Amino acid sequence: MRAKGDGRGDLATGGALHPVVDPSGQTLAVIALDAPELGPAVGGCRMRPYPDLDAAIAEARALARAMTTKVLLAGLPYSGGKTVVIGDPARDKSPALWRALGVAIEQLAGRYWTGEDSGTTPTDMDRLARFSRYVLGRSAGAGDLGPMTAEGVLLAMRVAARYRFGADGLDGLTVAIQGLGAVGRPLAERLTAAGARLLVADLEPVRVARVVERLGARAVDPASILQARADILAPCAFGPVFDLDSVPQLRCAVVLGAANNQLAGPEVADGLQARGILYVPDYVVNAGGVIAATAELDPGGYDGDRVRARLSIIEARVARILAEAALHGRTPLAVADELARRLWAARRAATGRRASPARPYRAEREAAKLA
Repeated sequence: MRAKGDGRGDLATGGALHPVVDPSGQTLAVIALDAPELGPAVGGCRMRPYPDLDAAIAEARALARAMTTKVLLAGLPYSGGKTVVIGDPARDKSPALWRALGVAIEQLAGRYWTGEDSGTTPTDMDRLARFSRYVLGRSAGAGDLGPMTAEGVLLAMRVAARYRFGADGLDGLTVAIQGLGAVGRPLAERLTAAGARLLVADLEPVRVARVVERLGARAVDPASILQARADILAPCAFGPVFDLDSVPQLRCAVVLGAANNQLAGPEVADGLQARGILYVPDYVVNAGGVIAATAELDPGGYDGDRVRARLSIIEARVARILAEAALHGRTPLAVADELARRLWAARRAATGRRASPARPYRAEREAAKLA
């Protein structure tokens, strides 16, 4: 599938947007870079059949901005970026697509690194890496980022359960998972091992059947999973998931999942809090994937044990955000956003310049302790 339009127009304004076009001028993908002054951008390559170019641009911008916030709170020396490929991942992948995208990423000369995301796989990253050096999440590196993302979500859930229920773990709690893809499935496995009871839903029945058979989960209709009675609701598909109309229908105590951009707007966080539902911002809890992917850039390359140790920052961030929110009567989203703004300001002050391939951002140049 290709988006209608010449691939330029709106792409020339409103931020650092880079079109990927085929020889006929049709747009195949859009690359968004959110805040290059903070360091080289990182962000996954997502593939979906967007209805039009405007929808692809809007999602690329939103996801790139969320990625900047995510890497700041994860303590990573990067800024946010995102690639959205316009097409059906089941039928529209081709050597020509990976060549065009790889060439576009290579031309950014290190200002942007990509990796797998919804609709793409480590095998796709292997193909993309034939045409660009700036590809993470390959089979020989971090590989499938879903398990590490799920591990970070699990750590965040333990903190939220301690805060909301006074529980030392997740044993006996009911967790409703929306989406059993790259993150939802390994999250279900970890939750089962932790003693949680699972309600699961996915648009692909085969995924549900496998989790029900292997883990003893209970299947729920995808149309009603968000209204299921559960202790924790874990959106792990696509956002936005919640708006002010859907909040009154929820029957959970905690919303905490891996899906990006879960709220239609910040006012939804106020609505959740007014109902006594604890919402933990997605960009805090789902950082495990980018923590894992960027570990490929470490001296000596990727090391799984080192990545698992780094995931502890998710636990620490969630604990701090929930404590501050409770102390000041604010939503966790407001506290997390404010913390990200402080980190952003400190990062800019530490670098004092725009990032460039010739003078890349170095973490040791930051202030000793940002926040």
